[in-house]
Amino acid sequence: MPKFRGAIFDVDGVLVDSPHQKAWRESLRELMESDWRDIRDRTTWSPEAFTAHLYQEYVSGKPRMSGARAVLDYFSVPDAAGRVAEYAQRKQEMVVRLIEAGDFTAYPDALRFVIAAKDAGMLIADASSSKNAALFLRKIRLDTFAKEQGISSPSLRPGLSLLDYFDADVSGRDFAHGKPDPEIFLTAAQELGVEPRDAIVLEDASAGVEAAKAGGMAAIGIARADDAELLAAADADIVVTSLDDVDTAALAEGWLATRKA
Repeated sequence: MPKFRGAIFDVDGVLVDSPHQKAWRESLRELMESDWRDIRDRTTWSPEAFTAHLYQEYVSGKPRMSGARAVLDYFSVPDAAGRVAEYAQRKQEMVVRLIEAGDFTAYPDALRFVIAAKDAGMLIADASSSKNAALFLRKIRLDTFAKEQGISSPSLRPGLSLLDYFDADVSGRDFAHGKPDPEIFLTAAQELGVEPRDAIVLEDASAGVEAAKAGGMAAIGIARADDAELLAAADADIVVTSLDDVDTAALAEGWLATRKA
């Protein structure tokens, strides 16, 4: 079996613990307690009903407008089509404020995996539906992380951000079709110069795993939100709770396995 030549990373939930879920939840709460309070009793919404499971199953991995519409439909909000733009805009304004305030963290296991993948000779790309992805990636100093972790790599240099480290950046683009359509991942593979069959996708959302498989790629599901069953049902090749659990030696040989296996 040929070695994998490319690795394509989703951002939110894979590389960073971002405030997206918080922004979706709190911006809807703000609306329901102010501008939309007159329709609140006609919906199924409550502050406690916007759960992590809801976010993972209906919102995560989708373009902003699609995610907003999915939430409004889930809570049976009247005139969802007429309200979706307002909700999406409110969420975007909130998430930008949270990002600029530094309300996010990079996952150490993901940064270790990114460096290991590049050192193994793989080309790497970030491919998130979020238009905020570059804001995260630009703020993460990979050289500082490597120094703190005692990681030495010829691919690292002083002042290197995670955004600079990627060979291709296709996040935040306006594609005709969002996940679970494979367009974003196929574009990433094309820009890396890698055939889909030689690429792996790293995703935390079932829609993203479905997109990877629809594009003929291998998929690693990362169950950071107690959603391993959702990722497995989407046909992820392996599901892990941490990228430290991926057997990198097996990966270098062209197959996916966990260290525990």
